[in-house]
Amino acid sequence: MSDLVIKNARLVLPQEVVLGSVQVKNGLITAVDSGGAWGETGMDWQGDYLLPGFVEMHTDNFERHLMPRPKVQWAEVPALMAHDAEVAAAGITTVFDALGVGDADPDSLRGSTWNTVIATIDQCAQQNLLRADHHLHVRCELPAPNTIDLFQPFIGHARLSLISLMDHTPGQRQWENIDVARVYYTGKKGWSNEKFERQVALSAELQERYAQPHRSYFVDHCRSHGIALASHDDTTVAHVEQAHAEGASMSEFPTTVLAARTAHQRGLLNVMGGPNVVRGGSHSGNVAASELARHGLLDILSSDYVPGSMLSAVLRLVDDGILSWPQAVATVTHHPAQATGLKDRGQIAPGLRADLIQVRVVEMAHGQRHAVVRSVWREGVRVL
Repeated sequence: MSDLVIKNARLVLPQEVVLGSVQVKNGLITAVDSGGAWGETGMDWQGDYLLPGFVEMHTDNFERHLMPRPKVQWAEVPALMAHDAEVAAAGITTVFDALGVGDADPDSLRGSTWNTVIATIDQCAQQNLLRADHHLHVRCELPAPNTIDLFQPFIGHARLSLISLMDHTPGQRQWENIDVARVYYTGKKGWSNEKFERQVALSAELQERYAQPHRSYFVDHCRSHGIALASHDDTTVAHVEQAHAEGASMSEFPTTVLAARTAHQRGLLNVMGGPNVVRGGSHSGNVAASELARHGLLDILSSDYVPGSMLSAVLRLVDDGILSWPQAVATVTHHPAQATGLKDRGQIAPGLRADLIQVRVVEMAHGQRHAVVRSVWREGVRVL
């Protein structure tokens, strides 16, 4: 690994933003200086921002490349290459590929086995083809009959360090509003109204039969294997209380202020989507992420379904006066790194991995600002 000196950059540090320099050796940050630039050598960033590489713990982006249209499956290697390039270009240097297991719909990607996909990630990483550091986040659909069977290839895998428990049964949690659920499934998944009605009728039966035993299985698995556990779409106090009792450390996409506040009271971190911030609200009609941020209830931002939304959301929170630069950047770097046990990254500080991104903020039409990723380093090696 070559040495690297970056000077004349706006460093987003844990507590402040300063104009300064950073020195990198052997993949690690070795020095941070708020004034000097170690002589004449080094890359002059001319005031661009220097941020830690983003840590993305929940993205559906890989699944989108694997099935770009309903019922259209894409080859694993080109899908992974496209996904990896896209997340790196968004400033993401550590990505938890969220792969869903369990679906009663035979046409669904999440109703298929993941063996080949897992092997593809391993093989491409071994051949040093990937720009980002890839981990696995398994999203378990509790009411699906095949969830436990489809989870088997992940057991004992070194990349698996996060499991989330999902229940997308219409009429509760994310899909409390049936009409909103109908728009999603007929639009994104291409279902007819007749198929939607059939699936709604079936979902209640499947939830009654499978949700609780599957939940117990995955909770026990996380406890026995030391895997971080997250709840999903908590809506009520009871939802959060159950997740806390089961050992969850995160509440992904709480749908109400009440659920998010209860999560904080019980020591759970709240995870919200970057698109929610950028769009000004949830596409499902649930609580706005910016509202949680104003209440001090937003801990982590994920890109959810748009990789570039992480940086856009950071700038939006700053420009709207909701969070400072250090606070906003921590939601996409330090906080997700700590939550997933990655203690070696997530801040600009000596001794940590040199996962770094160069960001330029430009003025656009109508007085709006836009943040652009100019370059990316992972462990001191430039990948973009």
